[in-house]
Amino acid sequence: MGDFKYPRQLRLLTGGDFKRVFDNAELKVSEQPLLILSSLNGLGHPRIGFVISKKNVRRAVKRNRVRRIIRESFRLHQHKLPPVDMVILARKGLDTLENPELHRMIERCWSRLNKKAQKAHNKG
Repeated sequence: MGDFKYPRQLRLLTGGDFKRVFDNAELKVSEQPLLILSSLNGLGHPRIGFVISKKNVRRAVKRNRVRRIIRESFRLHQHKLPPVDMVILARKGLDTLENPELHRMIERCWSRLNKKAQKAHNKG
């Protein structure tokens, strides 16, 4: 069985990490209330960061719930994801989704990210 931890090296920690993704976003996956920007990192494993503004998700409780659910899904799927740095951007309406809906949506996003990374890898 794989290692399903969530250590520091699986997170985007510095402003430079986030800037690199925003400046060089090679892969974009979008669902209505969510956008994932990602760029290849060359580390051999994916890393994740969140941008969930108060403007789009008003209550801290809901921002934390969204972060927690996506982080948990990432933790369980990290071995299946391509080696990219990704930034999860919340849009309006993300906080209105129930937990099962949010789980299904993020699963679809992981699947689409994998397909796009595979396509980009085969091209280049």
